Amino acid sequence: MWDVDGIWAKLCRLSRAVLDRLGGVRPAAVAVTAWGADGALVDRGGGLVYPAISWQCQRTREVVPEVLELVSPSEVFRITGYQVMHFNTLFKLYWIRKHAPDALERAHTWLMMPGLIAHRLCGEFHIDPTSASTMMAMDLGRRDWSPQMLSIVGLDPGFFPEWAEPGEVVGYVTEGAARSTGIPAGTPVVAAGHDPQFAILASGVRGSEAVLSSGTWEILALRSDRYDPNDRALELGVIIEADAVRGLWNPQMLMIASAVLEWLRRLAFPELGPSEYAAMVEEARRVEPGSGGLVFVPSFAPDSGPLSRFGVGGAVVGLGLATSRGQLYRAALEGLSMQLRLALESLEEAFGLKVSAVWAVGEGSRDELWNEIRASVLGLPVHALRFGEATAVGAAVAALKGAGVYGSFEEGLRAARLGSRTFAPARAEAYGRLYRRFLAVVRALSQAAVSQG
Repeated sequence: MWDVDGIWAKLCRLSRAVLDRLGGVRPAAVAVTAWGADGALVDRGGGLVYPAISWQCQRTREVVPEVLELVSPSEVFRITGYQVMHFNTLFKLYWIRKHAPDALERAHTWLMMPGLIAHRLCGEFHIDPTSASTMMAMDLGRRDWSPQMLSIVGLDPGFFPEWAEPGEVVGYVTEGAARSTGIPAGTPVVAAGHDPQFAILASGVRGSEAVLSSGTWEILALRSDRYDPNDRALELGVIIEADAVRGLWNPQMLMIASAVLEWLRRLAFPELGPSEYAAMVEEARRVEPGSGGLVFVPSFAPDSGPLSRFGVGGAVVGLGLATSRGQLYRAALEGLSMQLRLALESLEEAFGLKVSAVWAVGEGSRDELWNEIRASVLGLPVHALRFGEATAVGAAVAALKGAGVYGSFEEGLRAARLGSRTFAPARAEAYGRLYRRFLAVVRALSQAAVSQG
């Protein structure tokens, strides 16, 4: 369960600290961006009538087969753009309907995480399409609710709040919220939404470019002007979500990323604190490509992604008594980059295109060695924004558009002048051999898993 009161208290404390550092500058607007899939049932005052279930909770696995008796995975994908993943919002609502039906009867509406926080700021209910597109409940091609999907949990579109597009004002900071956060009463509260969509917005990707939002997980995404939930995309594990801009969609691949590096830090670099990567990178940089023969296959917790179709869990192949922790860390970076190439090839195959460059954003884009390896494995230039926290930039641009400071997202992005650094591919032949070996190991592991039942 998420401790929503605890999250709000942290945000209030941090908000006051930020405003203190601004030295009396009055904010033009405030927006909220957060992760997807999670939210909560609330009463007319915005209070929770059932705790917010986290995506990390396993309880909803039990109801997936029941839902799939009512709708097929192909139909889910055609309507919603989503693969069947147990932590999707629809499965939470189904679980609550089955195990706590009184909560649904008492609820006034459902709010996603950005909406829960925004309500505490302004007292108004809203839901935005980027967050809702993670719920497995939208008719994504129409950017509206799917009555068919909602009927599975006994709800209709009228149960949910009014839509608010990113960049639209949804309310104004109340006196009570002002006392808690330090944000002046009357400040516009502007809709933002699901965090990757605002990183994508900030990256400014266009045409044949892709964006990689890299953090605990990685999302490799495109910006497309058509909704195309084709059969091959379904088979390859593609997810499609609503872009922050109406008329655009974000086909994407979802992968584990920095969580692997944090696990390795705890295991092999116990003297380092969380996110202290510099020493790890330095040891890995002294290792030649190929990491002394190690092949690192990332595990993947959710039920989708480029490796999911192989049915492969995490593995490290080629360990020996002489293996160093620097080799392990470089092998992890290489394995994550191989996974990224597989994701890129999947998107290209599913939608019949050729990606020309990748823009990297997020905490994982700050690791220069990782960017060098990414570029070499992909055989493409990787542009890393100099300001890694692109989600915050995208949300700020939406907020400033809502406040009337900028007339469009494009004007706000031009004013931000983020800048970037480009990493060019190198040693293409060596990394091509490593990629072929990676795929051979994945296929061998897959065959072993099948033979063992």
